[in-house]
Amino acid sequence: MKSSVTDFQEKMHQLADAFIKELPEKTEDIETMWQQLQNDWNVETLQIVHRKVHGLVGSSKTFGFEELSQIADKLEQALKILLQNKASIDEPQSNEIHLQMQALNQWAHKPKNEHTQIIVEKLNNSHPDSDEACRIFVVDDDQEAAQELALQLSYYGYEVEAFGQLDKFRAAIKEDPNAIVLMNVEFSDDPMAGVRIMKEIKQEMTDPLQVMFISPNDDLATRLEAVRAGGVAYLTKPINSAELIDQLDSFAVPQTQEPFRVLIIDDSTTVLEYHAAVLELSGMVVRAVEKTDAVMKTLLEFNPDLILIDVYMPECSGIELAKVIRQIDGLLSVPIVYLSSENDFNTQLEAMCLAGDDFLVKPIDPKRLVSAVTMRVRRARLLRGLMVRDGLTGLFNHTAIKEQLGREIVRSNRLKTPLSFAMIDVDFFKKVNDTYGHAAGDRVLKSLARLLKQRLRGTDIVGRYGGEEFAVIMTDTNAPEAAKVIDEIRKVFSRLLHMSDNREFKVTFSCGIADIKHFPDVKSVSEAADKALHDAKRKGRNQVTTNADD
Repeated sequence: MKSSVTDFQEKMHQLADAFIKELPEKTEDIETMWQQLQNDWNVETLQIVHRKVHGLVGSSKTFGFEELSQIADKLEQALKILLQNKASIDEPQSNEIHLQMQALNQWAHKPKNEHTQIIVEKLNNSHPDSDEACRIFVVDDDQEAAQELALQLSYYGYEVEAFGQLDKFRAAIKEDPNAIVLMNVEFSDDPMAGVRIMKEIKQEMTDPLQVMFISPNDDLATRLEAVRAGGVAYLTKPINSAELIDQLDSFAVPQTQEPFRVLIIDDSTTVLEYHAAVLELSGMVVRAVEKTDAVMKTLLEFNPDLILIDVYMPECSGIELAKVIRQIDGLLSVPIVYLSSENDFNTQLEAMCLAGDDFLVKPIDPKRLVSAVTMRVRRARLLRGLMVRDGLTGLFNHTAIKEQLGREIVRSNRLKTPLSFAMIDVDFFKKVNDTYGHAAGDRVLKSLARLLKQRLRGTDIVGRYGGEEFAVIMTDTNAPEAAKVIDEIRKVFSRLLHMSDNREFKVTFSCGIADIKHFPDVKSVSEAADKALHDAKRKGRNQVTTNADD
């Protein structure tokens, strides 16, 4: 991490140096175009001059050149008034702009003995190391309830510690501020003790904590106090274990999820590289586009989670480009965020009304940029997930996994590579629900879902087919190879201990596999895998069977 931050700081200094070296040429270009306007007045040239000055405002603010940004900002505002009036310039206006041009040129040509101080926040300090297990602190003076909750969470692979005393919790959270806190609102001596202690800790800590409040009360007043204490979630008793795990996974799982994919469109190379470096330091995958004619190809190839666009660019404005993007199939819901030094509220409002989702003003603090992008991408992924993901396991739902199967079969046929489809069914699952309860059954399904995701490759696709049935698409894998992999997972799963009311129990699964060498389309390979699954059950369950017409 330290080396990454050091590299980032060095890159920022290099970009600032490049900006300073290019500045005299840029200011001379602006002044030359202004002189041309005096002899041949036209709005198109004025727009280009305004855009170039606007770019200087953003770049100078980004790299900390406050004096330069003030000069450029004053000049931009004067040019903007001319654009809005759409009239020829009078002599007083011309003289005033000429003086501002001179000031800009003088600043660009004066010697610089020192570089600007680049303030770099260590963006990842507030995030736990992805190699560490996610820790959960359960805080409740009802020791029995706290221990029971801690036990249930441990089933899902979380490292949990229960606290019955607030002073011990306060000491622990200072040692491990990255832990997720499950805080009971009510304590025996104070009905709002949990909220009160979190408010106190919030004042003492530099970075916000991840706190989920638990309470039997569902009134607005208590919820408001929980939010004011920094609560990111609020659960009412009795706790729904599936809902709690979903909430916890939403905070813990992003450490291992697919990196956010961000497309940045800006005609300023230095600013483009600056924002790309900030986002890359936080673990995001960034594609930068400087020329608008390369946008279409990049959009289709890169498939971004979010698009950052400057408002003022050559050839077309950011607003026009956003309108084009919104007309492309599949990109209607991708968040578009304008990133510009434009501080006019009306312009910002117009930009967001016309195809945009947010407006960030340059210069933007690196940590705030990462936070804004993260929030937007998480929300967009969540909304997409609600349409294609199963609510309990987080896997693809039935419709989505069938669509994925169709796409992967087309791809495999085109590349002439093998592909297998596996159908998995938890053995005697109705008996599990009847004997141990539906909450225990849900935990069994979640544990299998997690095991499949952990043991399979990133290229394999896992879905919940329905009920206790799961489906796996294994790319570049024939049926015998797929059977070996799934059988190893079957053995591990059969050894897992599940718990309900202090009773331990084990569960097994059966699996049927078919590949597209013998069953080349969605319908036939699905039916073949299902037939193989029924064969596995008929033969005694807890085994893997393939269906191949060799």
